[in-house]
Amino acid sequence: MTFYGPDIYTEAVADPDTLANLGPLAALAGRWEGTKGRDEHPVADGTGRDVFVEHYDLQPIDPQTNGPQLLYGLRYHTHIVRPGEVETFHDQVGYWLWEPAASAVTLTLGIPRGQVLLASGPAQADATDFELTAEVGSEVHGILSNPFLDHAFRTLSYRIHVTVNGDGTWSYEEEGVLQIPGQDEPFRHVDRNTLTQVALPVPNPLARGASTDDSLGIGGRRGELA
Repeated sequence: MTFYGPDIYTEAVADPDTLANLGPLAALAGRWEGTKGRDEHPVADGTGRDVFVEHYDLQPIDPQTNGPQLLYGLRYHTHIVRPGEVETFHDQVGYWLWEPAASAVTLTLGIPRGQVLLASGPAQADATDFELTAEVGSEVHGILSNPFLDHAFRTLSYRIHVTVNGDGTWSYEEEGVLQIPGQDEPFRHVDRNTLTQVALPVPNPLARGASTDDSLGIGGRRGELA
C-alpha cells in the first residue's frame, strides 16, 4: 500500500482533464468492438467453447479522491452476444482506475448474475501490458458471489492481462479459476478478445466545463472517428 502520510483528510489536487492523466489506461478510452472473442466455460461433460462479439464502452470520469489518494478512471460497460444473435451472452459494468502515486491499475467488475470483484496490479504510466488479480477471501482485492455461484461455481481467483497493440487495438485475456463440486481439479474459465476502436472518448464533465475554446470542437473531435 502506498503511504500518503499522517493526514488522511486533506484532498489531493487533481487535474480536471482525466484523458490526459490515465496512464496506461489512456489507450483504452473510447468505444470498441471485437468480433473474434473466444470463451472456454464449464459444461456438464467438460469444456464448452463459444465465439462472441463484444461492444466495449469506456468513458472518462471526473478525478476521484479519497483524501490524499487520487484516482483517474474510465467508467465501462461491455455487452457481449454470440454472432448473429440478439440475446445477451455476457454483460458487465464497472470502472478501470489509475492511481499515479501507487503506479497501480484497479478494476471493479459487476455482472448481473450476482457477482462482483475488485482486482488490481502494478503498472507504469507508459505500460503497454499489465495484469490485475483478485482472490476469494481477500479483504482488499477480493471476489464476492451469490450463494448459488459460491457453491456451484466458486471463483477462487481472477486474472486479466491487457496488451495495447501497435496497430491501435488492445487485447485482453481473463481467467477465472472455478471450484466445481465433483471435480478433482479447478476449472479455468478463459475469455479473450482483441478490440478495435469505433468511436473516440468524450471528455469528462469537469474537463468539458474547464474548456473555454469552443472553436476547437474538442468534444466532437474526440467523440467520433474520421
